[in-house]
Amino acid sequence: MNQNSTIEKKSIDLLNKEEVIHTDNKEPRLIRRIIISGLLSLILIFVIIYTMPMTIFSFSSLIEYSTIVALVIFLFVLLMRYFGILIMAYLYINQYTYSKTTGFYPFVSIIVPVYNEDKVVADSIRSLLQLNYSNYEIIVVNDGSTDKTNEVAEKLVGYHKGKFGDIKVSLINKPNGGKAKALNAGIRYSKAEIVLCMDGDSQLSPDSVRLGVRHFSNPEIGAVAGNVKILNRRKFLTDLQALEYIEGLNMVRSAQSYIRLVNIIPGPIGLFRKKAIDEAGYYSSDTFAEDADLTLKILANGWKIYYEPQSISYTEAPVKLQQLLKQRYRWTRGILQSIRKHKKLLFNPTINFGDTFVLWSMFYEALIWPTMNIAANLFFIVAALAFGFTSLIFFWWAGLALLDMVTALYCIAVEKEEVRLIGYAIIYRMFFILVIDICKFMSTIEEFLGIKMSWGKLERVGTVKA
Repeated sequence: MNQNSTIEKKSIDLLNKEEVIHTDNKEPRLIRRIIISGLLSLILIFVIIYTMPMTIFSFSSLIEYSTIVALVIFLFVLLMRYFGILIMAYLYINQYTYSKTTGFYPFVSIIVPVYNEDKVVADSIRSLLQLNYSNYEIIVVNDGSTDKTNEVAEKLVGYHKGKFGDIKVSLINKPNGGKAKALNAGIRYSKAEIVLCMDGDSQLSPDSVRLGVRHFSNPEIGAVAGNVKILNRRKFLTDLQALEYIEGLNMVRSAQSYIRLVNIIPGPIGLFRKKAIDEAGYYSSDTFAEDADLTLKILANGWKIYYEPQSISYTEAPVKLQQLLKQRYRWTRGILQSIRKHKKLLFNPTINFGDTFVLWSMFYEALIWPTMNIAANLFFIVAALAFGFTSLIFFWWAGLALLDMVTALYCIAVEKEEVRLIGYAIIYRMFFILVIDICKFMSTIEEFLGIKMSWGKLERVGTVKA
C-alpha cells in the first residue's frame, strides 16, 4: 500500500552491560540424563528387593501397615488438591459471563516477538488481522533472527485491512537478546494503555482481545491470562499435551481466577495494563521463566490477575519426547529461579499475602508434588513386588485413572473440547504425568546444583495457518 512508506522502522541497540542468559553448548542431552536416571532407579529397586535381609520380612505386618498408611496419605493429599481446584474452578465458571462486554475498548498494542520464525510469522500476523476488535495495532519485534524472518516480516509492514478498518503493522529490528528483551522493546515502543504479549508461532481466536480487555474496566486488574490450546493434535504425544493443558493448566487457572491470583500469565497470550508493567520493571532476563517472574512482580505490587477462557491462543506443542522434556526442563528451572528470586515473600506474608500464597502453590507444584508422585510410585512398586501387593497396584492405578477421567470429562464439557481426549485419561496420570514429574525432579536437582543450561528452541513445522 502507498502508506507503507510512512511506517516507522525502529532499531534498538542493547547496552553491552545488559545481561544475556548464558548458553552452554556442552550441556549433556536431557533425554540421556533422564534415561540414565530411570535405569539407575530400576537397578536400585531390584537391589533393594533382592538384597533385603530376611530379618526385615519378620516385620511384614509393620510394613503392610506402613504401606496402607502411605497410600491413604498420598490419596488424601491428591484428593484434597483435586477437589480444592475443582470446587474453585466450578465457582469461577458459575460467575463467569461469556459474552458480556463493558463498553471499554482501549487502544491495544499486540507485541509479537519472533526469532527464526520464518515458517509461521506471516500466517500469525495475517490471523491477527481477523480479530473482532477495531482499536489495535501489531508490533513485530525481530530478535536478531538468522533465517528469513526479517524478509518475511518486512513485507507485512504497513496498513492492512482488518475486520473493522485498517490495522497498522510495525517492525522493530534488534540484536538477539532473548524473548524478554524483545518484548520489552515492543512494550516501550507502544503508546497503548493495554498491551497483549504473545509468541510468534501462535494464533489468537477472533474474540481474544475483545473479551480480554473488558476486565481492565476494573481498575484493580493489572493483567489477564489467556487460554492456551494445542493446535497440532492428532498425534499421541500432542493429544496428551492437549489434555494436560485443558485439565492441568486451564482448570488450575480457573480456580486461581476465582480469587484473582493467577500465578503464571502464559507466554502465548497475556494482556497487561501497561502501567502495571511499568511498575514491575518490565520483563527480566535473569530467569528462564520471564512470564512467571513478571506475574509475581505484578502481584507483589498489589494488582489482581484474572483468567479469560475465551481469550484463546493456539500454539504448536512438541511432537517428540526429547523436545517435550527440554521444554518442561526449562519451565521447571525457570519457575524455581523465579521462586528463589522472590523468596522473601515465602516467609513474610505481611509484605503481600496473595503473592505468598501464589509462591507456596508454585513451590508445591514444582518441587513437592513431583517428588511425592515419584516416591509414591517407587514405594508401591517395591511393596507390590516384595510383599505380594499386586492387587494394590491395580486398584491404585484404577482409582487414579477414574479420577482423571471424571476431571477430564468436567474440563472438556466446560471448554467444549474434543470428547475423544477423555480416553487419554486412562494413561495420563500413571505414565505421561509420571514422565513429566521425573523430568521436573531432575531439573530441580540440576537447578540446585547450579548446572548451566541453554535456552533451547522448539523446532517449528508451520502448523499455524491464517
